[in-house]
Amino acid sequence: MSNNSSRAIVSSTTYEDGQDGTESDWQLPLTFADKRHTEPIEGETESSYPWRMKEKMKTVSVALVLCLNVGVDPPDIVKTQPCARLECWIDPLSMSPQKALETIGNNLQKQYERWQPRARYKQSLDPTVDEVKKLCQSLRRNAKDERVLFHYNGHGVPKPTANGEIWVFNRTYTQYIPLSIYDLQTWMGAPSIYVYDCSNAGAIVDLFKQFAEQHEKEYEQSLSARPNAGSPLPTPPPPSFANCIQLAACSLDQILPMNPDLPADIFTSCLTTPIKVALRWFVKQNSAKLVSKVSLESIDKIPGQLNDRRTMLGELNWIFTAITDTIAWNTLPRELFHKLFRQDLLVASLFRNFLLAERIMRSYDCSPVSSPKLPPTYQHPMWQAWDLAVDLALAQLPAVLEDESKFHHSPFFEEQLTAFQVWLDLGSEQRTPPEQLPIVLQVLLSQVHRLRALELLGRFVDLGPWAVNLALSVGIFPYVLKLLQSIAKELRPFLVFIWAKILAVDVSCQADLVRENGHKYFLSLIQDTSMPSDQRTLAAFVLSCIVHNHLPGQEVALQGSLVSVCLEQVNDKHHLLRQWLVICLARLWNNYDKARWCGVRDSAHEKLYALLKDPIPEVRAAAVYALGTFMNSVVERSEHANNIDHSVATMLLNTVSHDMCPLVRKELVVALQWIVIVFENKFLSVAVSELQRESQSSSSGRFMSSSGFTGPPLPPLGPGASSELSSASSPVNTLRRHASRDRIREVASAGRDLPDSTTDWKLKRVSSSSSLTSLNSSLVPTFTVSSAAAGNTFVSIYQKLWQGLSALDQDPHPEVCSMSHQVTDYIRDQAKESVPKEVSDTKISASLSLPPSPSNRSGYLTAESPPASLFGNSTLELNRIAISSPRYTPLTFKTRNTVPNTITEDGTLAEDSGSQRCPLVSTEFVSWSTKHFSQPVMTGCDAVDAESGFYYQREFRYLRNAQVRRDAREEQRRAYVSRLDHQVFSSRTSYVPTALILHPYEPHFVVAAKDGLSVWDHITDS
Repeated sequence: MSNNSSRAIVSSTTYEDGQDGTESDWQLPLTFADKRHTEPIEGETESSYPWRMKEKMKTVSVALVLCLNVGVDPPDIVKTQPCARLECWIDPLSMSPQKALETIGNNLQKQYERWQPRARYKQSLDPTVDEVKKLCQSLRRNAKDERVLFHYNGHGVPKPTANGEIWVFNRTYTQYIPLSIYDLQTWMGAPSIYVYDCSNAGAIVDLFKQFAEQHEKEYEQSLSARPNAGSPLPTPPPPSFANCIQLAACSLDQILPMNPDLPADIFTSCLTTPIKVALRWFVKQNSAKLVSKVSLESIDKIPGQLNDRRTMLGELNWIFTAITDTIAWNTLPRELFHKLFRQDLLVASLFRNFLLAERIMRSYDCSPVSSPKLPPTYQHPMWQAWDLAVDLALAQLPAVLEDESKFHHSPFFEEQLTAFQVWLDLGSEQRTPPEQLPIVLQVLLSQVHRLRALELLGRFVDLGPWAVNLALSVGIFPYVLKLLQSIAKELRPFLVFIWAKILAVDVSCQADLVRENGHKYFLSLIQDTSMPSDQRTLAAFVLSCIVHNHLPGQEVALQGSLVSVCLEQVNDKHHLLRQWLVICLARLWNNYDKARWCGVRDSAHEKLYALLKDPIPEVRAAAVYALGTFMNSVVERSEHANNIDHSVATMLLNTVSHDMCPLVRKELVVALQWIVIVFENKFLSVAVSELQRESQSSSSGRFMSSSGFTGPPLPPLGPGASSELSSASSPVNTLRRHASRDRIREVASAGRDLPDSTTDWKLKRVSSSSSLTSLNSSLVPTFTVSSAAAGNTFVSIYQKLWQGLSALDQDPHPEVCSMSHQVTDYIRDQAKESVPKEVSDTKISASLSLPPSPSNRSGYLTAESPPASLFGNSTLELNRIAISSPRYTPLTFKTRNTVPNTITEDGTLAEDSGSQRCPLVSTEFVSWSTKHFSQPVMTGCDAVDAESGFYYQREFRYLRNAQVRRDAREEQRRAYVSRLDHQVFSSRTSYVPTALILHPYEPHFVVAAKDGLSVWDHITDS
């Protein structure tokens, strides 16, 4: 038959009248296309950016040193007439020199206090060298390790010298006295910030670095000259002047502007009164303006306060802050931006205003200098946005001066948000970051624009971890943290989304949430069932991050009744909410015993049983993970706790051991390992019994299973069972096995004091019952190996769990098989080492048996009734002693030393309550699930994105399928009048085919035989 005639059989009855069915192809559900099928189950690599400040700092002391000598011009500068005269907006010639000096000093202090009202200010007016020294040393002593600011106005003294000296006065004001910057560094210490408002100020900045290096060299020389290390004198800390900050009014050999339209201290005015200077400078420029009739006097009458954003003056200051922040963030390296604009409130204000000083003073051929040096910013495009905002404000100033109610707010922030939205519509990681991001931060302060700003910010952080890191680096964190105090319901969807994105990238923010009681916001949100399920899912994820390996978070969440809140909604119809509610519970009680027992009281483990049969594999895996941490969270072992763990482990094994999803089965192995670790001695007894039965079956060819039934020998465990493979696959397993081997060797070495050779074992078989009783009582064995006829409740539980784990050793999925082998080999390796070499080498006959021993409580603590007889092999007596020895404890994180276990009344070993157990195996299921929140969720997935490669592949495949159906229908029509005598494929197989299925669109067919499947290509005959 023809190549396509077989495919026509499938399609001929489905599509009639020429319909190719392409549209219906797009409606077909996709299988094996979920993320668990298409990507490895791995967490995301560390992607958080170090956005937090390494150290917080603040300027606590300010020294204001003014050397004006009012009425006397310095000898090295010839001033023009008219000349700039205003100092701190005061004309010094309008009053007496002394009063003018005091007024200027007070005004300068008030101007600084606008930016840092809590600092300690000290004025030094026309000082001497000793007065400056006393002032600096006093401020440094009080500031300790905080920053001190030194402001120097040298308009009444000569320019700084080439040797790095500034000028002050003698006591009679008859001479100028030089003050070395080297000495000033010594008095000021570090950290410090210096402001030089004088001509030739750049010379100080250059020499400052040389003096700093000189201090460091002298420090090293002093250390080498000190006596030996045994000297009682303390070593002084090294100097750190290199990190000091400097702001200078002009460069080397430049003089300050003397334009009479400017204040004499134009640099200081820009740093301390930026809005006033900027407005006056704007009016004086000849650039195009909307209104030209604005006088300098009217500028001084602009209504409002700088800190009130609702007024005209406050709004201009707000816009100025946003623009200068934006310029700095888009120009400076991230680390330098954080140091200058996010570390210290006063330093940030000074550097914002320094950007304005650079713009204004460069227009007068004067270039301000800073250390650290900043790239040029005076031509940044955002200055045009500032000019427009000022122009619009001044345009309405005449009307506002007549009636303040006529004030209209600037459209600046709305326009910037629109620009940010345009970037979001077209932006990507490869493009330059949006320059409006710092403005979005400022807009969060406004109730008018806050909702839109949060929406756009949410869209931005949804682009990926890189976007979250950018938002955090610009300083968004304290703003969104403070917004959690808001009760506005309309903000909830955006805040919970943004916080989920932040925590998915940087979980360390959990501590900030707990400290600021931010967890209460998400607790109230998750309890509000009127909220959509997807928003409650985000809240559940945030809460799971808050409690993740964070004890304070676990404590406050438990106090907030998180256990009951999650259990009430655990059967919600939204599968992602179910999954994260369960993960939240798992993280809450992980290594937190109080939360576990709270869950026990609420029957949490029983309520999670229903989710083990959930139709969504991720939910089932989450339930298994939660039950695993539930079993691992017990601090003090008791009969009640053990019974609960036994029931949980049994339920897990019975329910999900045959789950079709390997994701779930891997979590099952991880969960069951905790039972193996906690009850390690019990499983050792089962494994030793298994080895003994294998030894006995070697002579008879029969094998007795751990449940007491005989049968053929079990198949080999496979390559994963070898100790070498187990050791290589898990370094933790190696540590555990070595620790166990040490304990076994101790018992073995103690046994060497007995008679040698096999006579030891024969003597032991004929030991009296009193000797056995004494031996058992002294070593307190924790289990009894009974015969198949003697039932033992606890041993049967461990046998069943051991059988389940052994079955998982043969799991068809390689990862499940490997993980299960690591757990079982951990026990088997110890069991092999505990069996005496004589037994394993000589294959002792099954006929050897011990006579029945008398009843002994220490021999059947775990049994409901005394065993009928002991197992029929003398070697087990030593095994029982070795395994149940109080020196035999699992290795924990806390210590490798042997610590005596506590024997509970039910015969189980109580683990060390202060230790955290080390897992044998683990998965990245939860970390992989977290990637859902760190990756884009708002944008369309590849399946619906018409520009993605996945979409193009589907489109090509569907078009190909439609063409195949059309060709098949055409061949079907010809088949009625044509002969089908063309052979397409012929091959001989080595097995008898039982079924054959043709692929509808590919040239493949599948042949099923008794023991397998084979896929053939009938075009290539392969």
